[in-house]
Amino acid sequence: MKVLPHLFENNRKWAAEISQSDPSFFSALAHQQNPEFLWIGCSDSRVPANEIIGLRPGELFVHRNVANLVIHTDMNCLSVLQYAVEILKVKHIIVCGHYGCGGVRAVFENIPHGLIDNWLRHIRDLYQRRTFELSQISTAEGKLNRLCELNVVEQVINVGNSTMVQEAWQRGQKLVLHGWIYAISDGLLKDLDVSISSVSDLMKLGNI
Repeated sequence: MKVLPHLFENNRKWAAEISQSDPSFFSALAHQQNPEFLWIGCSDSRVPANEIIGLRPGELFVHRNVANLVIHTDMNCLSVLQYAVEILKVKHIIVCGHYGCGGVRAVFENIPHGLIDNWLRHIRDLYQRRTFELSQISTAEGKLNRLCELNVVEQVINVGNSTMVQEAWQRGQKLVLHGWIYAISDGLLKDLDVSISSVSDLMKLGNI
Protein backbone atom coordinates (compact mmCIF):
# COMPACT_ATOMS: atom_id res chain seq x y z
CA MET A 1 0.00 0.00 0.00
CA LYS A 2 1.33 3.43 -0.94
CA VAL A 3 1.99 5.90 1.82
CA LEU A 4 0.41 9.36 1.36
CA PRO A 5 -1.25 8.48 -1.97
CA HIS A 6 -2.88 11.92 -2.29
CA LEU A 7 0.55 13.54 -2.54
CA PHE A 8 1.55 11.22 -5.37
CA GLU A 9 -1.73 12.04 -7.09
CA ASN A 10 -1.01 15.74 -6.68
CA ASN A 11 2.41 15.14 -8.21
CA ARG A 12 0.95 13.36 -11.25
CA LYS A 13 -1.52 16.17 -11.83
CA TRP A 14 1.21 18.80 -11.51
CA ALA A 15 3.55 17.01 -13.90
CA ALA A 16 0.73 16.53 -16.40
CA GLU A 17 -0.22 20.21 -16.29
CA ILE A 18 3.39 21.29 -16.84
CA SER A 19 3.86 18.84 -19.70
CA GLN A 20 0.65 19.97 -21.36
CA SER A 21 1.68 23.63 -21.27
CA ASP A 22 5.30 22.94 -22.26
CA PRO A 23 5.97 19.42 -23.66
CA SER A 24 9.75 19.88 -23.63
CA PHE A 25 9.97 21.35 -20.13
CA PHE A 26 11.10 18.29 -18.17
CA SER A 27 13.49 16.98 -20.82
CA ALA A 28 15.22 20.37 -20.96
CA LEU A 29 15.23 20.69 -17.15
CA ALA A 30 16.84 17.28 -16.74
CA HIS A 31 19.93 18.36 -18.67
CA GLN A 32 20.71 21.66 -16.96
CA GLN A 33 19.85 24.14 -14.27
CA ASN A 34 20.79 27.72 -14.96
CA PRO A 35 19.20 29.95 -12.31
CA GLU A 36 20.10 33.62 -11.99
CA PHE A 37 18.93 33.80 -8.39
CA LEU A 38 19.83 32.27 -5.03
CA TRP A 39 17.08 32.55 -2.43
CA ILE A 40 18.01 32.31 1.25
CA GLY A 41 14.77 32.13 3.17
CA CYS A 42 12.98 30.78 6.21
CA SER A 43 11.84 27.17 6.50
CA ASP A 44 8.32 28.33 7.36
CA SER A 45 5.84 26.31 5.28
CA ARG A 46 3.84 29.45 4.50
CA VAL A 47 6.72 31.03 2.57
CA PRO A 48 7.19 29.00 -0.65
CA ALA A 49 10.06 30.63 -2.53
CA ASN A 50 9.24 29.85 -6.18
CA GLU A 51 5.55 30.63 -5.86
CA ILE A 52 6.07 33.98 -4.17
CA ILE A 53 8.04 35.40 -7.08
CA GLY A 54 6.39 33.40 -9.85
CA LEU A 55 9.41 31.38 -10.99
CA ARG A 56 9.30 27.85 -12.38
CA PRO A 57 11.52 24.91 -11.36
CA GLY A 58 15.08 25.50 -12.50
CA GLU A 59 14.88 29.30 -12.19
CA LEU A 60 15.63 29.66 -8.47
CA PHE A 61 18.33 28.02 -6.35
CA VAL A 62 17.05 27.78 -2.78
CA HIS A 63 18.44 27.46 0.74
CA ARG A 64 16.08 27.60 3.70
CA ASN A 65 16.54 27.35 7.45
CA VAL A 66 14.84 28.54 10.62
CA ALA A 67 14.78 32.38 10.58
CA ASN A 68 16.78 32.64 7.32
CA LEU A 69 20.15 32.87 9.06
CA VAL A 70 23.55 33.05 7.36
CA ILE A 71 26.08 31.87 9.92
CA HIS A 72 29.78 31.67 9.10
CA THR A 73 30.15 28.25 10.76
CA ASP A 74 27.16 26.71 8.96
CA MET A 75 28.74 24.47 6.32
CA ASN A 76 25.35 23.71 4.79
CA CYS A 77 24.60 27.35 4.01
CA LEU A 78 28.18 28.11 2.99
CA SER A 79 28.24 25.14 0.62
CA VAL A 80 25.05 26.38 -1.02
CA LEU A 81 26.59 29.84 -1.33
CA GLN A 82 29.75 28.49 -2.89
CA TYR A 83 27.91 26.32 -5.40
CA ALA A 84 25.57 29.15 -6.34
CA VAL A 85 28.31 31.75 -6.77
CA GLU A 86 31.16 29.70 -8.22
CA ILE A 87 29.40 26.96 -10.19
CA LEU A 88 25.97 28.31 -11.11
CA LYS A 89 27.24 31.89 -11.39
CA VAL A 90 24.03 33.38 -10.03
CA LYS A 91 23.68 37.12 -10.49
CA HIS A 92 21.49 37.86 -7.49
CA ILE A 93 21.35 36.55 -3.92
CA ILE A 94 18.08 37.31 -2.16
CA VAL A 95 17.80 37.05 1.62
CA CYS A 96 14.08 36.97 2.35
CA GLY A 97 12.61 36.97 5.81
CA HIS A 98 8.97 37.28 6.78
CA TYR A 99 6.93 39.16 9.31
CA GLY A 100 5.83 37.12 12.31
CA CYS A 101 8.80 34.74 11.94
CA GLY A 102 8.61 32.10 14.68
CA GLY A 103 12.36 32.08 15.22
CA VAL A 104 12.50 35.84 15.67
CA ARG A 105 9.41 35.72 17.88
CA ALA A 106 11.06 33.13 20.13
CA VAL A 107 13.91 35.56 20.75
CA PHE A 108 11.58 38.52 21.18
CA GLU A 109 9.39 36.71 23.73
CA ASN A 110 12.44 35.28 25.55
CA ILE A 111 10.85 31.88 26.14
CA PRO A 112 13.23 28.87 26.20
CA HIS A 113 12.76 26.39 23.34
CA GLY A 114 15.62 23.98 23.95
CA LEU A 115 18.19 23.10 21.29
CA ILE A 116 17.05 25.75 18.81
CA ASP A 117 17.97 28.50 21.27
CA ASN A 118 21.61 27.88 20.30
CA TRP A 119 20.75 28.53 16.63
CA LEU A 120 18.73 31.61 17.50
CA ARG A 121 21.52 33.03 19.66
CA HIS A 122 22.60 35.07 16.65
CA ILE A 123 19.25 36.87 16.61
CA ARG A 124 19.43 37.37 20.36
CA ASP A 125 22.78 39.12 19.93
CA LEU A 126 21.23 41.33 17.24
CA TYR A 127 18.27 42.09 19.52
CA GLN A 128 20.60 43.19 22.31
CA ARG A 129 22.57 45.45 19.96
CA ARG A 130 19.42 47.15 18.68
CA THR A 131 17.57 47.43 21.99
CA PHE A 132 17.45 51.23 21.94
CA GLU A 133 16.02 51.43 18.41
CA LEU A 134 13.39 48.82 19.21
CA SER A 135 12.46 50.56 22.47
CA GLN A 136 11.32 53.58 20.43
CA ILE A 137 8.53 51.50 18.81
CA SER A 138 5.31 51.65 20.80
CA THR A 139 3.70 48.25 20.05
CA ALA A 140 4.92 44.71 20.57
CA GLU A 141 3.90 43.81 17.00
CA GLY A 142 5.81 46.78 15.65
CA LYS A 143 8.91 45.77 17.60
CA LEU A 144 8.67 42.20 16.33
CA ASN A 145 8.22 43.32 12.73
CA ARG A 146 11.21 45.64 12.97
CA LEU A 147 13.34 42.88 14.47
CA CYS A 148 12.37 40.65 11.53
CA GLU A 149 13.57 43.39 9.17
CA LEU A 150 16.80 43.95 11.09
CA ASN A 151 17.48 40.23 10.96
CA VAL A 152 17.24 40.29 7.15
CA VAL A 153 19.67 43.22 6.95
CA GLU A 154 22.06 41.39 9.28
CA GLN A 155 22.01 38.30 7.08
CA VAL A 156 22.65 40.35 3.94
CA ILE A 157 25.76 41.69 5.68
CA ASN A 158 26.78 38.14 6.59
CA VAL A 159 26.40 37.01 2.98
CA GLY A 160 28.50 39.96 1.86
CA ASN A 161 31.23 39.08 4.35
CA SER A 162 31.42 35.45 3.24
CA THR A 163 34.63 34.43 1.48
CA MET A 164 32.70 33.29 -1.61
CA VAL A 165 31.07 36.66 -2.19
CA GLN A 166 34.19 38.64 -1.27
CA GLU A 167 36.24 36.63 -3.78
CA ALA A 168 33.56 36.97 -6.46
CA TRP A 169 33.61 40.75 -6.14
CA GLN A 170 37.42 40.78 -6.17
CA ARG A 171 37.51 38.95 -9.51
CA GLY A 172 34.90 41.28 -10.99
CA GLN A 173 31.98 38.85 -11.00
CA LYS A 174 28.67 40.70 -11.11
CA LEU A 175 26.75 39.72 -8.01
CA VAL A 176 24.06 41.75 -6.25
CA LEU A 177 22.75 41.00 -2.75
CA HIS A 178 19.21 41.94 -1.78
CA GLY A 179 17.23 42.05 1.47
CA TRP A 180 13.49 41.46 1.22
CA ILE A 181 10.70 40.65 3.64
CA TYR A 182 7.42 38.88 3.00
CA ALA A 183 4.04 39.52 4.60
CA ILE A 184 2.08 36.31 5.01
CA SER A 185 -1.03 38.39 5.72
CA ASP A 186 -1.30 39.69 2.14
CA GLY A 187 1.28 37.71 0.15
CA LEU A 188 3.35 40.77 -0.77
CA LEU A 189 7.09 41.33 -0.69
CA LYS A 190 8.79 44.46 0.60
CA ASP A 191 12.22 45.55 -0.60
CA LEU A 192 14.22 46.71 2.44
CA ASP A 193 16.42 48.84 0.18
CA VAL A 194 19.69 47.19 1.17
CA SER A 195 20.85 45.95 -2.25
CA ILE A 196 24.65 45.87 -2.48
CA SER A 197 27.07 44.88 -5.23
CA SER A 198 30.53 45.74 -3.90
CA VAL A 199 32.73 45.84 -0.82
CA SER A 200 32.18 49.60 -0.53
CA ASP A 201 28.39 49.06 -0.53
CA LEU A 202 28.85 46.44 2.15
CA MET A 203 30.88 48.79 4.34
CA LYS A 204 28.18 51.46 4.09
CA LEU A 205 25.45 48.95 4.97
CA GLY A 206 27.46 47.68 7.92
CA ASN A 207 27.39 51.18 9.39
CA ILE A 208 23.57 51.42 9.40
